[in-house]
Amino acid sequence: MSGTCSLGEAMIFNLARTVKNGDLAFHGFGSPLVQLALLLAKRTHAPDLVFVAGATYGLNPRPPFLTPTSNDWALDRGTECSIDIEELFDLAASGRMDRMFLSGLQIDRWGNANVTRLGHDRLRLKLPGGGGGCNLSCDVSNFTLWTPAHRSPPGKDGKRQFRLVEHCDFVTTLGHRAVDGCTRSELGHRGGGPDWLVTELGLFDFDTEGHLRLRALYPDVDLAEVAASTAFPLRVAERLEPMPLPDAEAVALIRRFDPLHVHRKEIRAGDRERRFALACH
Repeated sequence: MSGTCSLGEAMIFNLARTVKNGDLAFHGFGSPLVQLALLLAKRTHAPDLVFVAGATYGLNPRPPFLTPTSNDWALDRGTECSIDIEELFDLAASGRMDRMFLSGLQIDRWGNANVTRLGHDRLRLKLPGGGGGCNLSCDVSNFTLWTPAHRSPPGKDGKRQFRLVEHCDFVTTLGHRAVDGCTRSELGHRGGGPDWLVTELGLFDFDTEGHLRLRALYPDVDLAEVAASTAFPLRVAERLEPMPLPDAEAVALIRRFDPLHVHRKEIRAGDRERRFALACH
């Protein structure tokens, strides 16, 4: 094995780090990055993790490898048992779901995310929708946000199409504050909201106000680039750290789980060749 990891492998590693041992977690069916992160967490720092696979609602599946499509029952191989969708929502509503993973075509400073529509007064683009993510985002103890499309270069017209936006055109999943400024606690929701955001530019947490805050940068990214790709004023942790990177063991596991490199389809073409030195024990 080479002494480097790819950007995708670094993102998988950092998504896995948001999981704690003993968590009950859920992932949807659209992201190989998140699927691999949970497989990795289960076999490294979180052996007592119980995770529900979004494609089949199987618990702790052990697929032989990640398939090119999430609509493949090979992903259910080795599952301990299965639940139905009603039971999934009951787990969250009763306070027993510790973590889930959410993304969006738009994410704002409070961790609200939009996968429903673009356009305020006039529909510009219909998106797939939340698939129950709205309810779950209100009930789950915490959730991890991610996007591999944070970088927002100017287009031909000189304007940027931001992924981290000032305001979401539509709020599909709830962050720390609603559009009217009400907090989660004022709204009476059980869950604690998002606590991490992993992007291809850096790692974010949320400060005491519930506002996104940059915590770490990849070795090939500087603060100015992150600020230019973020539509709202960037908040930065008092101690900005280097992005945590996987060691050889973690990378070997990721590559064993994903011999077909399925996760690369989630990474933009221009980012697929970014590589970083592995962490040492």
